[in-house]
Amino acid sequence: MSWLDLSLWITVLKVAVGLGLVIFVHELGHFAVAKLCGVKCEKFYLGFDIAGLKLCKFTWGETEYGIGILPLGGYVKMLGQEDNPARLKEEIERAKQSGEAVVEDAKAALFDPRSYLAQSVPKRMAIISAGVVMNLIFAFLVACIAFGMGVKRMACGVGQIMPGEAAWQANLKVGDQIIEIDGEKTEKFRDMQEAISLGDNLQHGKTIVVRRPGVEKLLSFTVMPNSSGLLPKIGIANPQTTTISTRKLVTVPGSAAAKCKPPLEFGDRVVKIDDVPIESYAQLHAYLALHPEKTLAVTVERTVGAKHEGAHGTRQLTIDVAPNPTRRLGLVMEMGEVSAVQAQSPAAAAGIRPGDRIVNIDGKLPGDPMTLPERLRSRAGQTITLTIEREGEKQPIRVEVPLRRADWYETPMEAGNPMTTPALGIAYHVLSRVHATIEGSPAARHGLRTGDIIVEASIIPPDKHTCPKPPFPQKELTLRFDKEHRNWPALIYTLQETLPGTMVQLEWLRQKKEHSATLQPVDSADWFNPDRGLLFEPMYFYQTAGSFSEAIKLGARETINATLLVYRFLHKLGTQVSPRALGGPVAIFVVAKHAAEQSTAKLLIFLTLLSANLAVINFLPIPLLDGGHMVLLAWEGIRGKPADQRIQVVLTYIGLFFILGLMAWVIGLDIGLISRH
Repeated sequence: MSWLDLSLWITVLKVAVGLGLVIFVHELGHFAVAKLCGVKCEKFYLGFDIAGLKLCKFTWGETEYGIGILPLGGYVKMLGQEDNPARLKEEIERAKQSGEAVVEDAKAALFDPRSYLAQSVPKRMAIISAGVVMNLIFAFLVACIAFGMGVKRMACGVGQIMPGEAAWQANLKVGDQIIEIDGEKTEKFRDMQEAISLGDNLQHGKTIVVRRPGVEKLLSFTVMPNSSGLLPKIGIANPQTTTISTRKLVTVPGSAAAKCKPPLEFGDRVVKIDDVPIESYAQLHAYLALHPEKTLAVTVERTVGAKHEGAHGTRQLTIDVAPNPTRRLGLVMEMGEVSAVQAQSPAAAAGIRPGDRIVNIDGKLPGDPMTLPERLRSRAGQTITLTIEREGEKQPIRVEVPLRRADWYETPMEAGNPMTTPALGIAYHVLSRVHATIEGSPAARHGLRTGDIIVEASIIPPDKHTCPKPPFPQKELTLRFDKEHRNWPALIYTLQETLPGTMVQLEWLRQKKEHSATLQPVDSADWFNPDRGLLFEPMYFYQTAGSFSEAIKLGARETINATLLVYRFLHKLGTQVSPRALGGPVAIFVVAKHAAEQSTAKLLIFLTLLSANLAVINFLPIPLLDGGHMVLLAWEGIRGKPADQRIQVVLTYIGLFFILGLMAWVIGLDIGLISRH
């Protein structure tokens, strides 16, 4: 997207106004109630005027209004209120100076009738809590407006299964619609994410009820979330439709789908493949899985005509989509141990366990572990004999396993993902030791050979000469390889999503000596990627209030859920939720921009969450925050006098250091100075 693109600047403006409003209403709450209580407000600022630096300012009445140079919040400066610990101490010491005249002057300054400190405890509590209350009111109002407009929601279903993850192990399938989790109804994909990431008693598993296409009864699964990452997860991606993407890309650049003639267009809907009617993504996914090596006649329904004039309709056309060769480097890696076994699979029935190592299939070596899934898929219905090495067993074990028909595929896109064999039902690691090189391949030409150990791979984007106008900004990616980072599947499948002309720099060890080479991936002659580079639109539904009362109901529910979500997140932080999952101002802007690009209603829903977030965090009992002030005011109300001045100074310093440390942490995460892994 060009910086001269008007739509980009409109989006940025919407985000800036939205984020500014969240801060503005918070400070407006303090300001308005302070004025009602008769307190003199000296400053009202959005952002902080660090060292006096500001974007603009003006004075109206007795108050200076402005926008500070540091856009990380805002503040209202009331007469007699001082959050700066150095100045607070100075004022206190000044009030203690000897000499009757000095003491009287100090009292006049600190306890002017219009001073914040001159107000009663209930009034000061009202002033302090007003910001939080205003944020909750704002969250409710924008949520009501959003539902009046209609909020686009992601449906709660399964569009992709991550290899070896909890959902894969429990035997969930592409096309499953998630109905409830632990007895709680799920409407949108976010409901599932929250139930898993912030749920209780994860060690006992989550009971997920799904509706599966072609199965009359609802199915129930016990899924054990994986808590090893930033957030607990079960390893599923959002559901998809049969409509070609309406966003930035129609197909993966350089893929078979990208080379179609005539080309696929935004919004094309797949209705048939090879004269087989396609009514759902699950059907489409199954057909692609079963025919990776075949040219497909894909019939799409396309909208034609001048939409802006209202004269439009649809027509069908058939497009041939060739097989999509898998880009590879020409290395055959060693097959590692089984990492997981899928429930109700042939492997589970045969007694195969995690930790087993398959050394032979029908008396022969397993071959390339990356192509094993497709080789076994083609033998559906046959019985194979596996020779397994198992820890604690002196002799290899031989088991016979009937292979099932597998009309689905799994794509290891994330670091650490294992490979899976749908026909067998196992997930297994791919090791970093080279088993063989393919003759004439890039790896063979650069001298890699059996026994070499890959230690690192960097995916290098094409230069401007190779790809002068890239359809998306591709960044360099580096993957490590060792016992903790078995990333070969992730490397190969990430290459399938990269721009043509992408290079891979490999580093490897041979007899403890380091070697390096830059390789150009090539298309495989006999290994094909089932998805063919097709990109599909996610499955959405709209939540729209049919009346004013319904908008109020939906807005209230969204505000309550957003507020509780923030509390649950903070409650799990440091235990179930990693501190590396936090986001700062950059992350907030990115998420807000993404929401604004979808719709104004989506941005308003994000502002609901953000405003509730600000309300909850500001009311935490941390010195310098509103919650910290409320604790001190409550103490003053109970004792009948303020807390000891020295304690106030110490607490203020503690709060200042905590907030500065937190800001440094989240900004470090935002800009990559601190790793999220």
